[in-house]
Amino acid sequence: MNFIVRGIIIAFCCFCQIACIHENEDDVYVDLKPGDTVPDFSVMMNNGELFSTSSLKGKVSVIVFFHTECPDCRMELPIIQKLYDRFSGEEFVRIGCISREEGPLTIETFWQENALSIPYSAQTDRTVYSLFSTERIPRVYVIRPDLKIYSAYSDAPVASYEELYSDVLKCLEEWR
Repeated sequence: MNFIVRGIIIAFCCFCQIACIHENEDDVYVDLKPGDTVPDFSVMMNNGELFSTSSLKGKVSVIVFFHTECPDCRMELPIIQKLYDRFSGEEFVRIGCISREEGPLTIETFWQENALSIPYSAQTDRTVYSLFSTERIPRVYVIRPDLKIYSAYSDAPVASYEELYSDVLKCLEEWR
């Protein structure tokens, strides 16, 4: 009897793990990787600036896809804030966050409660996100000035400040 219960528990855990990994079986899986070119996109940030493929050309950029209810995103966003604070005066670095299926009111409240100042774009659907990936958040992309992805991070584990800082510095050094 104990063997059967263990088998059921193991099967249930495996099913839950699979369900977490595959959010939508009907989607064609997209996962941009280092070396891939950034797709054409354009969003308006909360500060009124356009954040688009063309606006990133010639700059080292960091794009973060998030949702404020995601526990891993909640761990990643303070790291991105620290990175944003470090490079906020650097004219050749752009950092922006793009929500996945989340409206501006919820994000603004979360930003205020967590003292975040990173520019964000509230997207109530997955249109922009689906150009980069179809599964998992957070998604963090460090992009070279030639619009090639230098590094890509997800939730397994979330990117550390040291990794992101190093990636941005390497891209700046290569470009200059």
